[in-house]
Amino acid sequence: MTTELGLTQVTATDAPFSQVLTLTELAPNIPDTGRYLGTIGKTWTIGKKVHGGTMVAASASAGLKWLRVTDPALAGMAPIVASSDFLGAPDPGDVEYEVHIRKIGRQICLADVNLIQNGRTLVRTALTFGHLDDAEPRFAREHSDMPVEPPADAVGYEPGSPMGRIVHVGQAADLYIDREWARFLDGETAEPRLRLWMRPRPADEQDPDVAMFFAMMATDISPPVPYNLGHYGWSPTVQMVSFLRRKPAPGWLRVIATTHEVGGRMFDEDQLVLDSTGAVVAQSRQLALIPVR
Repeated sequence: MTTELGLTQVTATDAPFSQVLTLTELAPNIPDTGRYLGTIGKTWTIGKKVHGGTMVAASASAGLKWLRVTDPALAGMAPIVASSDFLGAPDPGDVEYEVHIRKIGRQICLADVNLIQNGRTLVRTALTFGHLDDAEPRFAREHSDMPVEPPADAVGYEPGSPMGRIVHVGQAADLYIDREWARFLDGETAEPRLRLWMRPRPADEQDPDVAMFFAMMATDISPPVPYNLGHYGWSPTVQMVSFLRRKPAPGWLRVIATTHEVGGRMFDEDQLVLDSTGAVVAQSRQLALIPVR
């Protein structure tokens, strides 16, 4: 069975991220508005709350689905920018997506998506749709110092591990953090930067649409970089902008998280996602509050 986005419906074990993107159309509350029901399970949580990047990617999926319904000629477009405000923290379970198309154009389309749970809008995302890059870049920075695959000493997020007990996403994807940069794991302080490797399950990786949204989700997978300065705990995101540049090649995604400044109250964090060829597939920048216990 295939959904309107081209996502093959298989078991959650085989393709767990596909399940997040599987949406059921609902009767609209407002004319000319798309409305969908989806489920984000406990696997996609950090602690008890739903992972922010997963909510952004799922909202973008809902927006693209309604854009394709609105004008099938725009099927080749993708969500190249997602700007998200987090009004609240949803619990895992059923959520609704309400999509409003703001502009239809040949090069750029705009839409707003509200993620709703129990009648409350908890995430508001403004989406920009366009065409992804599919040619060789004219210029690209080298990141050859980061191995294409996680080395033997990389720390996994498998269930029961120190990271896996908090970040449950490791139950639905292969996820490792670089011990060399993550000095907080050994109780040390270091420069506020982190590196990770992430790879979807095989059935998720084989679907180009799912792999695309997975890369967008991965722009929010790093722990807060102030962890390396000894600031641990929940770090509420004030606002996040995610960019999707191209569809990833099969294989490991590499995530590099850095900051320009960690202040007394807030910090910024950039996350860069490279695919197995070294191409930039996604990026994000967020403003967040210093972690609190």
